[in-house]
Amino acid sequence: MEKNYNLTKFLCTFLALVSSISLVQPTSAATTPSAYTNFVKTRCSATTYPAVCIRTLYPYASYVQTNPLKLCKTALSVAIQGAGNTTAKVSKLASRKGYYSRMEAAALKDCMYDVKDAISELKQALGAMTRLGGADRQFQWANAKTWGSAAITDLESCLDGFAGRKISPALRANIKSFVVPPQRLISNALYLINHLYQQ
Repeated sequence: MEKNYNLTKFLCTFLALVSSISLVQPTSAATTPSAYTNFVKTRCSATTYPAVCIRTLYPYASYVQTNPLKLCKTALSVAIQGAGNTTAKVSKLASRKGYYSRMEAAALKDCMYDVKDAISELKQALGAMTRLGGADRQFQWANAKTWGSAAITDLESCLDGFAGRKISPALRANIKSFVVPPQRLISNALYLINHLYQQ
């Protein structure tokens, strides 16, 4: 009986997490109340990359409304999606067997691991944010910030792997163009999380 209860509890928790990771569909600005769009703009204006924040989160204003927790979770979901796109792009480059030097191939492989780790950490952060309603709110909030910071560090590690080595300038530029966008999304999400209860 206890095993069945634990299994049911696990499945409910897992489904709730998956549901929170899935992005809501963006809506047209024309159908979004100004109070909601203004809320997103105001919160985004203080982030590290405000233009990126507004561009990526503005479409979800109807879902977020004026709820700072929803904004944080949406920002994390957008960052997960962005990092996923980076994984696909790096994987496509890495699949070109024999095209790169041994050092470049190794750097690409390491970068793949770094980005995948970042995605895992972002999902951990999102999971922590879904548990803020419990008695251990401060603990979960701290966890979310820790996981978000770890994700940024992993993407920085990817970029470092292509710096100061015998790497093609074109490959280095490609990797930077793939990694910097999700890095900025994570930075914005982390700012919103850090200031969740301070605005």
